[in-house]
Amino acid sequence: MDKLLIISQVKNRTLTQHEAGQQLNLSSRQVRRLLARFCNEGAVGIKSKHRGGNRLLSTDFKHHVLAAVRERYHDFGPAFAAEKLELEGLKVSKETLRKWMVADGLWNGRSRKQAKIHQFRERRARFGELVQIDGSPHDWFEGRAPKCCLLVFIDDATSKILGLRFEESETTMGYMRLIKETVEVYGRPLAYYNDKHAIFKTTRDGDGIFEDTQLIRALRSLQIEDICANSPQAKGRVERSNQTLQDRLVKEMRLKGISSIEEANAYVPEFIGDYNRRFSVEAKNIEDAHLKLHHDQASLKGILSIHRTRKLTKNLEFSLDCKRYQIKARGVGYRLRYKAVTIVEHLDGIVFY
Repeated sequence: MDKLLIISQVKNRTLTQHEAGQQLNLSSRQVRRLLARFCNEGAVGIKSKHRGGNRLLSTDFKHHVLAAVRERYHDFGPAFAAEKLELEGLKVSKETLRKWMVADGLWNGRSRKQAKIHQFRERRARFGELVQIDGSPHDWFEGRAPKCCLLVFIDDATSKILGLRFEESETTMGYMRLIKETVEVYGRPLAYYNDKHAIFKTTRDGDGIFEDTQLIRALRSLQIEDICANSPQAKGRVERSNQTLQDRLVKEMRLKGISSIEEANAYVPEFIGDYNRRFSVEAKNIEDAHLKLHHDQASLKGILSIHRTRKLTKNLEFSLDCKRYQIKARGVGYRLRYKAVTIVEHLDGIVFY
């Protein structure tokens, strides 16, 4: 009503366009438009109009989209569901879909957590300068197979996933398998950044001094530095990627009917390509910090193994995993009595040194 009164005064020339604009907080050009609409349409022309235009989606399209969401993507977030709908030819923005899903009760959003203050850490400048690694135990197959663990290697500079591998649990052998896969493709990173899991660090009884684990021994042989984080927030890059993977990867495997660790590991390269295309960023420095892998396959196989030391008896015997073994030597073998031997368990079997 205030707008109608002021525009009427402008029409009657008792108020200038500039003065009317100051009162309505509009420009003189906008006042002239209101005046023209008032002259052509009367008081109705003053009312604000909804600008739907050609972008306004039809009710039938909305119902079709929501039906598809209910049928196939009922527990997807709006952004992820919009990506999948676009592949089916149903293009709708994630914000529009979010409003539709909220109104239909398909999406409640996420409650805002209480803010916690942590010191910000800049990304490393070069690709391969630091790789954050972690294991994520989860019901990855949603009951179609037993729970397992996903090992995740992500580059700190680019947020690019370098490797994913499903294992029955978070083990030294599992990490060694994934290290072998990634170094053969990219080379040796300068450092790995991980938590203080017993796979990486363990303490001696009594004195509390950290001693090397099998994995640390292998990394030292490969000349890769190991850095242990003091909190989950310190390696937030891989922690946040774990949350994304527990959402997206679980649903992708559901849509593809993947129900075993073997099938999941076969699908992983395809998923990594799509993930890196969507979420990776450019490094500040384009130089690749990975070092060339100088080890041949035999040496790499020996390094990425479990090494155990045993003392031979006078009969050249030793015990391992509740089994007794005897070394067959040429001749009598007296010189091997009571000697220490290193038993190397490869990723694909056991050999003795």
